[in-house]
Amino acid sequence: MSVAPVSVIRLGQEKARTSPWRGDDMTALLSPAPDAPLLSGPFVRHCLETLAGQGFVRVVTAALSPLEQAGFLAAGFGVEQDLRLLGIDLRTLAVVVPAGPRLRRVPRRRRAAVLAVDNAAFAEFWRFDERALEDALEATPRVRFRLTGGRATVTAYAVSGRAGRRGYVQRLAVHPDHQGHGLGRRLLMDGLRWMADEGVVRAYVNTQTTNDRALALYEAVGFEEEPIGLSVLSTGLA
Repeated sequence: MSVAPVSVIRLGQEKARTSPWRGDDMTALLSPAPDAPLLSGPFVRHCLETLAGQGFVRVVTAALSPLEQAGFLAAGFGVEQDLRLLGIDLRTLAVVVPAGPRLRRVPRRRRAAVLAVDNAAFAEFWRFDERALEDALEATPRVRFRLTGGRATVTAYAVSGRAGRRGYVQRLAVHPDHQGHGLGRRLLMDGLRWMADEGVVRAYVNTQTTNDRALALYEAVGFEEEPIGLSVLSTGLA
């Protein structure tokens, strides 16, 4: 499995990460580097000029908070998709993993099967490619990557992460043919139990405002909407 390369654009103290968006060589993903200051409008415009010079015709961002969006909006970006951000206090949650199929670690040789589930579960704009999956696995210092299914098939998978006292449900996908059987809840609760064991105090997840099935699952477990949501921004390049 080949993974699209990630580039870093720098100007002074500011820097951002870029890579092709979901395998589309004409669209770039632009996101703030995790250890850099908030990006300014002039720096974002510098990034757009750089990406245009590389042949890209469109740019989308990672999911950004309102504070992170300011420099992008100043550079001409608009909202592509709004997301709901939900959180849960693990100190008050009785984390019980429902009975069900065995949860297995995901070896690299099974990542193609995992991506097939992801592509079946999500609309085209949100589907993971190899680079997006790699980014999810590298987004936090500690990660848990589990699947359900046999040796020949994958029916669902989840990526959970921890950074300090915060936890993140990075990805949760169930193949449409296997939805409604509790696989998503089992994987979600497994990730939350792992976070609690790791000392996480609060866990977060974001999802599309129209993803009613996912929202119902998260809210049933005890997640509550955060006062500030997230947005994916986009712009075209001349």
